[in-house]
Amino acid sequence: MKTGDKRLKGMKILVVGGGSGGHITPAVAVVRELLEKKPRAQVEFWTDRKYYKNVVKITTEIGVRWGSEDLGSGKKVPYIRVRKVCAGKFRRYAGWTWKDWFRNWRLVLKDLVFGNIAGFFGFIGGLIQSFWRLLLPSKRPDVIFLKGGFVGLPVGMVARKLKIPYVVHESDAVPGLANRVLMEHATVIATGWSGLDLSKLKKKDGTPLLGEGGNVVQVGIPVAPEFQEVDETKQRNLKKSFGFDPEKTLVVVTGGSQGAENINVAMTEILPEMLKWTNVGLVAGRKHYENMVDLKRYEEWDRAKLKSGFRMWEFNSAMYELMGAADVVVSRAGATTIAELAALSKAVVLVPFERLPGAHQLRNAEKLRDLGAVLMVGDEKIQQDPKLLLEEVRHLIRAPREREELAKKLHAEAMPDAAGKLATILIDIADGVDTTVREADVAGAEKEETNKVAGPQAFSEKELAKMKAEQEKLRLKREKMKKKSIKKSKRK
Repeated sequence: MKTGDKRLKGMKILVVGGGSGGHITPAVAVVRELLEKKPRAQVEFWTDRKYYKNVVKITTEIGVRWGSEDLGSGKKVPYIRVRKVCAGKFRRYAGWTWKDWFRNWRLVLKDLVFGNIAGFFGFIGGLIQSFWRLLLPSKRPDVIFLKGGFVGLPVGMVARKLKIPYVVHESDAVPGLANRVLMEHATVIATGWSGLDLSKLKKKDGTPLLGEGGNVVQVGIPVAPEFQEVDETKQRNLKKSFGFDPEKTLVVVTGGSQGAENINVAMTEILPEMLKWTNVGLVAGRKHYENMVDLKRYEEWDRAKLKSGFRMWEFNSAMYELMGAADVVVSRAGATTIAELAALSKAVVLVPFERLPGAHQLRNAEKLRDLGAVLMVGDEKIQQDPKLLLEEVRHLIRAPREREELAKKLHAEAMPDAAGKLATILIDIADGVDTTVREADVAGAEKEETNKVAGPQAFSEKELAKMKAEQEKLRLKREKMKKKSIKKSKRK
């Protein structure tokens, strides 16, 4: 909102994300904090057409209620509006050999040729749609939050042309293509990892993103507040609530909301052996559940009581409870899932999918493995020999002290106030508050996290002067527009 008194009308904040639950759940966590801090704020959520229903489903599952404006009474009430926006994904595959290209020629033709042609037109459509929606000053948000992924690229590029401030959040250890493009003109770049390599990226004036003249701050990865460390008593109760024997160890295997095909295939081979010495819970995923129904034969019940020590779900909306009940979790290495597991303080075996663009899952897993916070076995390795995964899990089940040590080290990487810090950044930008105050608040709000902040602990004098000048220019512009608005209302 660029005119009028925000204290009376409320600020406007646009949140953009999509493509997977890993982009949606952190954004929703930030929305929760925004509405906690600013109940009168008008929050709008944009996502791509393909994942629109998935966005609403995920956000509903984790407890966000969607409302609307009370038009009858004219009273402004907090609400979130979800809208579809055109977007196009640039598909590419990392680490493929010539044999892979020839062997998967149908996939190459479908995804890399026709898929990228469709993606290009989707991107152009996103530019046009975003420009049309944001063209009128009265319709523009005060700030935009871009939670990574291809959905935010056209919105961010339009925001840059219309001079709407935006914040980019990068969860992974390696920035994705869309974020690399958007970071150059971002008001603030928020990162989930310390030591994120942005050395090759520069701002529009040629200054580095990280270092003197930079605008990067580590806030962590937002997760839902339900993801909290559980004590032994609560863990036992959670096991019982899912039907498992609380006296026996529990391994939870998950490939995310959509599932991971290769992890599922490996489980079909090693599950019988695992059930000899542990209980197992498998989240097969919405995309692959139907291909896994044969495993239901291992899920035996007697009068509503689980007898076999195995359960399988398509997806579980209470993942914080299911993973909280686990002694060991086997998971992909997506940044959001890792952040949730760190908040829960769990012993984890990560199975990164190496062939994603930028190999970001592999980089995430390697970083934590090198810190001694997780065990790791690659996706390609379990395809060749699923028993490698079996042995890693067996090792942890038989080594409770090592489990405890891994859990402590992973928990040390958690930043539980990430959503709150991001909400504060967005609110301050929307209010036109001096960003130097915001940086100080974010970097030093919690003593235990001070040493985790990436990059400089304070802005340089040159950057402070520049930021103050920009804020003053914005303030004068708003005052001028406000006076014009008052004059027009008097004439009427």
